[in-house]
Amino acid sequence: MELRTEKLTYEYDPGTSYAKKAIEDVDLVIRENEFIGLIGHTGSGKSTLIQHLNGLLKATSGRVLWNGKDIFGDGFDRKEFRGHVGLVFQYPEYQLFETDVLKDVCFGPKNLGLSEAEATARAKEALSLAGIDEKLYKASPFELSGGQKRRVAIAGVLAMKPDILILDEPTAGLDPKGRDEILDSISLIRSETKKTVILVSHSMDDVAQYVNRVIVINKGHIEFDGEPREIFSHIEELEEMGLSAPAISYILRDLKEAGFPIEGNALTVEEARDMILGIFRRGHV
Repeated sequence: MELRTEKLTYEYDPGTSYAKKAIEDVDLVIRENEFIGLIGHTGSGKSTLIQHLNGLLKATSGRVLWNGKDIFGDGFDRKEFRGHVGLVFQYPEYQLFETDVLKDVCFGPKNLGLSEAEATARAKEALSLAGIDEKLYKASPFELSGGQKRRVAIAGVLAMKPDILILDEPTAGLDPKGRDEILDSISLIRSETKKTVILVSHSMDDVAQYVNRVIVINKGHIEFDGEPREIFSHIEELEEMGLSAPAISYILRDLKEAGFPIEGNALTVEEARDMILGIFRRGHV
């Protein structure tokens, strides 16, 4: 499985005075079993990019390739392709519509032509992965909490069994409890299914804690693409793009500037704790 973009460019309102390139010359390769954090300032091109990744938008120029085939090439089945690349939009709970939770999650598999029994089995598996208790299967989706609605919507895409799951700001607008529930569900989905997950997020701390690859997009271009520890060492460059590093990176930077022999970078509080305790144990302070 490989999803690739080549010189991907998309221009809004081409040929008018309002023409604007949202993304330009984006080369990207997404492979199996990756957990990717896609970050960028508002208006950087994140949403435009992910809508190309499952064919919702057609590039002004350049190509999107699925296993080497142009998704807008002659004879390519884009409906079948979208079953491989699932996209969960921001505030997906607004798309819930069925009378109960289980029926809502069954909708996608049924559209694939699966039987009632097959669709139900997929829906139950997806709801379990999304952390929805069985006692809620017959509840109206509109009676659920914000976090529960969001997880049901994610289950609806999971039930299609995509190879790649793209989540656009999945914690937006949620309280801390709902946010933690969503992130725990995404982590479980990753560990249980080994799917490639692309997490679009403004929270650098969440990205640092969960993903193994970070892609930074700025003004329609890929600025950085690499491991979180390396990407978040570029604090000044990220700030120039209107972004930030995880909070712990600033604490370590301040300690280093204060004379502590800090080497490298930490992504979590636990890593930073061990790093600082190690300095004390070695008697360097």
